[in-house]
Amino acid sequence: MTRYQHLADLLGQRIQQGLYQQGERLPSVRTLSQEHGVSISTVQQAYHLLEERRLIVPQPRSGYFVAPQKAEPPMPKLSRPVQRPVEVPQWSEVLALLEVRKDKSIFPFGGGSPDLTLPTLKPLWRELNRPVPPHRVEALFSYDDLAGKLELREQIARLMLDGGTQISSEEIIATNGCHGSLFLAISSLCQAGDIVAVESPSFHGTVQTLRGLGLRVIEIPTDAQTGMSVEALELALEQWPIKAVLLVPTCNNPLGFNMPLARKRAVLCLAERYDIALIEDDVYGDMAWEYPRPPTIKSLDIDGRVLLCSSFSKTLSPGLRTGWIAPGRYYDRVLHRKYIATSTSTPVTQLAIAAFIREGHYHRHLRRIRQHYQRNYETLSCKVRHYFPDGICVSRPQGGFLMWVELPEEVDLTRHAEELQRLRIHLAPGSLFSASGKYRNCLRLNYALPYGPRSEEALRTMGEFLHRVMQAD
Repeated sequence: MTRYQHLADLLGQRIQQGLYQQGERLPSVRTLSQEHGVSISTVQQAYHLLEERRLIVPQPRSGYFVAPQKAEPPMPKLSRPVQRPVEVPQWSEVLALLEVRKDKSIFPFGGGSPDLTLPTLKPLWRELNRPVPPHRVEALFSYDDLAGKLELREQIARLMLDGGTQISSEEIIATNGCHGSLFLAISSLCQAGDIVAVESPSFHGTVQTLRGLGLRVIEIPTDAQTGMSVEALELALEQWPIKAVLLVPTCNNPLGFNMPLARKRAVLCLAERYDIALIEDDVYGDMAWEYPRPPTIKSLDIDGRVLLCSSFSKTLSPGLRTGWIAPGRYYDRVLHRKYIATSTSTPVTQLAIAAFIREGHYHRHLRRIRQHYQRNYETLSCKVRHYFPDGICVSRPQGGFLMWVELPEEVDLTRHAEELQRLRIHLAPGSLFSASGKYRNCLRLNYALPYGPRSEEALRTMGEFLHRVMQAD
């Protein structure tokens, strides 16, 4: 983080905490320069950044003042899904979402991709473009080990220590992205007609995987700050023959919460009591803003019932299609499922990522993106507060690059899908994140890309659109 960004973040925190009140004059450029031991140009850049975030306004010959702020929107309340097993629809809507992202003229607020432009990724691109010496051809282009390259699995085992998970490379299986890990986990545990419990809202890709395997879904009420309701999960386990519980407890998609450790323990205790498996999607876990990163549920598991799934799709690049699963007691089942589903993985990307981690680039990149995405969130949340109508609720992510916006219940965004496309805005409507089609008044926003003129215009247009919709509905 540069000095001016650090200073801007510090002043922004003071404003958010009320240390500088609305309308109050901020210290002069010269005063801040002396107070923080930085140059005058550094202070001017920091103030310019705070202007972009709409936290301060300049007044000619008078200095900078704290801008009037809308009250911070409340958090979304505990979700109230249909608490019975349901069949999963919405494939046509998900397919439409995937088709829209091909059009690069549409601003991608609705996608799930990270920022691929960061300079800390350059060593990885160099590794992938390195000329192949003759003695490496077989290692890079022949069939891989079924479990994946040992070099990568060793590095993954070391990375998992950050989340408190102590397992060996022999307990890890490389996969085709986290989506591939989840498919292997679910298909190894369940048969058509079985019931799987998920958070509500829940990632639409996971929901569609359950649909494709002929499974029924029971959505569990989920708090936007603390995660899946343990009480509601226990009630569901008493009522229904649930085969597995699937959840994203760290940097949740789409709500962004980090489930407290006590609640993670409680969910695991329920799984032990009812003798079911837990599938833990940790694909965003390394991007938690707190350090050290929160422990996984897998780190608490003593009898191998947690299947930990992750990948480098969100921390590095989705195009690498390199993920992994630590399936515990289900290792043999998952390995066989991988053999019949995809056979081996791609050696080239595995070895490039292994080298990227081994040489220390991955942890440097993580430090960069944690700061980068947190700043982007602070900027976007201020802009949402400025442009969007009153009466909304907004999640408070604790990591990753996704946030959840809830509009008044009478708003139905699915009715306005064509109008949104004409406005050249790519949104992920909330109904995609529910097996029963709830959350039609919600949307998920991606703040991975730095905020600039194009995103400003897209958000302003979206705000005007939402004002019109709320007045009409």
